[in-house]
Amino acid sequence: MIESNRIELKRELNESLEKEVVGFLNYYEGGELYIGVEDNGNVVGVENSDDIQKRVVDRIKNNICPSTMGLFDVLTVKIEDKDIVKVVISSGSEKPYYIKKYGMSPNGCVIRVGTTVQPMTMDMIDFLYSKRIRNSLGRLMSPRQDLTFKQLKIYYEENGYNLNDRFLNNLELYTEENKFNYAAYLLADENGISMKVAKYSGTDKVELIENAEFGYCSLIKATENILNKLDIENITLAEITTTTRKEKRLVDPSALREAVINAIVHNDYSNGIPPVFEIFSDKFVITSSGGLPQELSQEEFFEGISAPRNKELMRVFKDVKLVEQLGSGVQRILKTYDKNIFKFTSNFLKVSFPIINAGINAGINAGINAGIDSNAKLLKLNNTQESILNLIKQNKYITQDEMAELLSKNIRTIERNIKKLQSENFIERIGSNRDGHWEIKDGTC
Repeated sequence: MIESNRIELKRELNESLEKEVVGFLNYYEGGELYIGVEDNGNVVGVENSDDIQKRVVDRIKNNICPSTMGLFDVLTVKIEDKDIVKVVISSGSEKPYYIKKYGMSPNGCVIRVGTTVQPMTMDMIDFLYSKRIRNSLGRLMSPRQDLTFKQLKIYYEENGYNLNDRFLNNLELYTEENKFNYAAYLLADENGISMKVAKYSGTDKVELIENAEFGYCSLIKATENILNKLDIENITLAEITTTTRKEKRLVDPSALREAVINAIVHNDYSNGIPPVFEIFSDKFVITSSGGLPQELSQEEFFEGISAPRNKELMRVFKDVKLVEQLGSGVQRILKTYDKNIFKFTSNFLKVSFPIINAGINAGINAGINAGIDSNAKLLKLNNTQESILNLIKQNKYITQDEMAELLSKNIRTIERNIKKLQSENFIERIGSNRDGHWEIKDGTC
């Protein structure tokens, strides 16, 4: 490991942290800072990495302006079997960033140059300030101010957060005028944003066979519903020979998940166009609005350099574990697929996953109810019942209303098929309708 334009090495946490981070925030590629590695690359490690992580987060959050939330990630990694604190910094969209105590001056505004940070000139500071993006979600006012956030709070509590009265302030869901911003609108229990999953019978848009709609709720809940819906559609194809049975999903599930989340988090919502998800007989297509952020070239995009368009959304998606690490999504996709699945225009970014043909016997559907044995019971199930079993396998607390929404069925259809599954001893309801859960009976899964 050596220092470069994107890598800074520190033996220990010292007073220059803010300066290095500001340098990367103002640099068009961002960068990575490693604490516990000497300038010459010698790994010394750190003691009590958890404490160092907390101090780093606190200093970056409180000592740098504008807000950096959603633009950095702090984690502990092992190098040569020693704990190293790694700080990943994205290129910011509200340049110039500066050290708060020095203000927007050459002392406070620095930029990465090679392996060093250098003060900006006043001309550079004025130029960047004049270009600062003002249509970010944090600056746009919500079209509604009567917002509630019960769903969002549940997701945070499920991930171990203890919430206080400043929960919404800490997530930066207010404008400078103390009004709910557009990020708050997207994350609220009710909004006017809806995303569609369209399914076609062929390779084009001539014959639409299903148009499921997900939204008008917290963007987090809508995202999970879309992921569940696409997981159901991403069936397993089986090739059966005289000696083997090979199974493969239509699309790599990890890559599909990353593309869905990237499309939702980085979509340009300021133009009123949400992401669209389409399923054809030969491909899964995901389209997001806005094209690449202005800070990124296509080459930098493929290298995994992160420049979040919507830092408020990125921060929340990371908090609730929908995003793992900044810049990692595209790299996961490229482990399985070639770059040519991406198509860039000035206003849109489209990802097309080709459907894999597993063989001449690929018509056997083993994925719509992945994990359910191909025993005699399976012959009694229709497609809706198979899908219900798969949903229960993923979430035993799922409600019948949620099943109806995910499967684009009316509630009576779901109730009728649930009763059939119970009467045939496929599933059992444990506890009350309100507080209980589903169990799939032994021998079914």
